[in-house]
Amino acid sequence: RVVPFTMQYGDQHRFQVGTKEPTTNITGKWETVFSPDSDEDRYIALGIFNQHGQHVTGTFRTTTGDYRYLDGAIEGDQLKLSTFDGAHAFLFEATVTDSTLNGVFYSGNHWQEPFTAQLNNTYELPDAKELTFLKEGYEQLDFSFKDSDGISISLSDSQYDNKVVLVQLLGSWCPNCMEETQFYVDYLKANPDTDVQIIGLAFEYARTEEKAFQSIERMKKQLEIPYPVLLAQYGNIDKKVAQEKLPMLNHVLSYPTTIYIDKNGKVRRIHTGFNGKATGDSYLKFKDDFYLYLDSLSAE
Repeated sequence: RVVPFTMQYGDQHRFQVGTKEPTTNITGKWETVFSPDSDEDRYIALGIFNQHGQHVTGTFRTTTGDYRYLDGAIEGDQLKLSTFDGAHAFLFEATVTDSTLNGVFYSGNHWQEPFTAQLNNTYELPDAKELTFLKEGYEQLDFSFKDSDGISISLSDSQYDNKVVLVQLLGSWCPNCMEETQFYVDYLKANPDTDVQIIGLAFEYARTEEKAFQSIERMKKQLEIPYPVLLAQYGNIDKKVAQEKLPMLNHVLSYPTTIYIDKNGKVRRIHTGFNGKATGDSYLKFKDDFYLYLDSLSAE
């Protein structure tokens, strides 16, 4: 997609605002619903905002990830927030009261949807570890996909014997996947003696296998990924088609999704989505839990 833009050198303000003071301070947690009147498009989120004067920062967490670093302003009762994450240009506009937000979310110039939110500082999203799971009768993950050298890799390969393995479902086009991948790369760099192995399964938009592998190799080079990233699907990123490639899963709900496998090859945890650094405390809690859980699996 193509989106026209203009740039103004030296202008650090995203939005032109006047002198009208905000009618309220939206700092806190907001229980949010996008497309609230649509059965097909409706989804829930958690807004997390900090306001200082007219300046507002924060993000929306969803069950599949977060909307990255949002930055903007509030004038009177009008809120504007935006971000560009390298793949998406997002704009959120809303009318604010002391306990509600009513607005519209714009993605580029091709999509928009309404959203509503209520101030609720005790609200939490469903547990990311309980959204995706193995179907009844399954305990293990099974796949065989090729890397860019044409070599098929599977969990039955000897290099994964008696090892804790993370299988990451991702796409080179997905900013949340990139942030999660950077997290894993940093973990491996900080723990060079770990026996934990990681395998990436890429689901790519590219219409040909060749172009899909080009995207994968570019991603691997940019992020310095030391683990194999296999091509699981190209031509589309339909999650229903992706689930057909991994039929033991109840569904593929999100890119990214990470499957934790113990030394005996048994799936122990499936984590849907990734909430990155923009989510603040949620990211820190995830990081602490990640390290503790991997330590416990490695110690078995």
